[in-house]
Amino acid sequence: MPRASRPWSPTRCADDTKGQTCFICTQALHWKTKEGLVRMCACRGTAGFAHVSCLAEQAKILLAEALENNLGDKTLDERWCRWHSCSLCEQNYHGVVTCALGWACWKTYLGRPEDDWARGAAMTRLGNGLHDAEHHEDALAVREAEFSITRRVGASGIDILVSQTNLANSYHALGRMEQALQLERGVYYDSLRLLGEEDGDTIRSANNYASSLVDLQRFEEAKSLLRKTIPVARRVLGDDNILTLKMRWYYAGALYTDPGATLDDLREAVTTLEDTERTARRVLGGAHPTTSEIEMSLRHARAALRAHETPPPRADATDARGD
Repeated sequence: MPRASRPWSPTRCADDTKGQTCFICTQALHWKTKEGLVRMCACRGTAGFAHVSCLAEQAKILLAEALENNLGDKTLDERWCRWHSCSLCEQNYHGVVTCALGWACWKTYLGRPEDDWARGAAMTRLGNGLHDAEHHEDALAVREAEFSITRRVGASGIDILVSQTNLANSYHALGRMEQALQLERGVYYDSLRLLGEEDGDTIRSANNYASSLVDLQRFEEAKSLLRKTIPVARRVLGDDNILTLKMRWYYAGALYTDPGATLDDLREAVTTLEDTERTARRVLGGAHPTTSEIEMSLRHARAALRAHETPPPRADATDARGD
């Protein structure tokens, strides 16, 4: 486990939130920690501003109530989401807010037994938060520990697949692409076998597998996989889901970055990215990193299309001076 100090301070976001108040405690400055406000979800206008400490305390209280009153797995899952997603817009937090909540979650459940589900889930949250804030070496250390524990305590096959997915994500982020691909391929086919093609974890594993295929320039394999799985994601999750958006983005990337791309491929890539960018902007907002990355890909795809459509300059006729 990483022994790093807390990698982020809530006061870093204070300059962007002047005049706002926390939607949980209704104060601008936290009464105890004196921290400023953050947002980093998909809320807009004056909605969604909060203190990380308030978000963490809210998640802790909601989960404790669900456990104490035996409210059932569905409620438990919904309340656990407060550790990583906004209760107002229902989109995941990103960047340093995810990281701060990950540390808070880990601190909350660290003292539980090694085989306790909340401790295991908190370790996942910490790894995901470090990953999202680009502390990839620390994230890898967490995920290696997580994978070791899942095997040691005899976790279910599905829990081991989740741990392998997290480990592969860290390999990918650190450029260890072949290791990532090997894990992702296994997770995808095991998920198909255990969960079926319409399960959210299977769709997520297909997305991860396709991403590595694109990055390794194995474009035909990536396109084949995504043509099969994107319709499932759109049917099961809907076009507004961030996973569906990412899969369509990766598919377009496989189309326009392929050196053998045809004019039809490039036009399909641009059309796909234009539609995906509109949806991402509406659902996630223009400041979300996924929206920004899709917009950048759209610019590159349009440039590739223009270059393909523009005929090469004709060779100069015989020099008029007759040299």
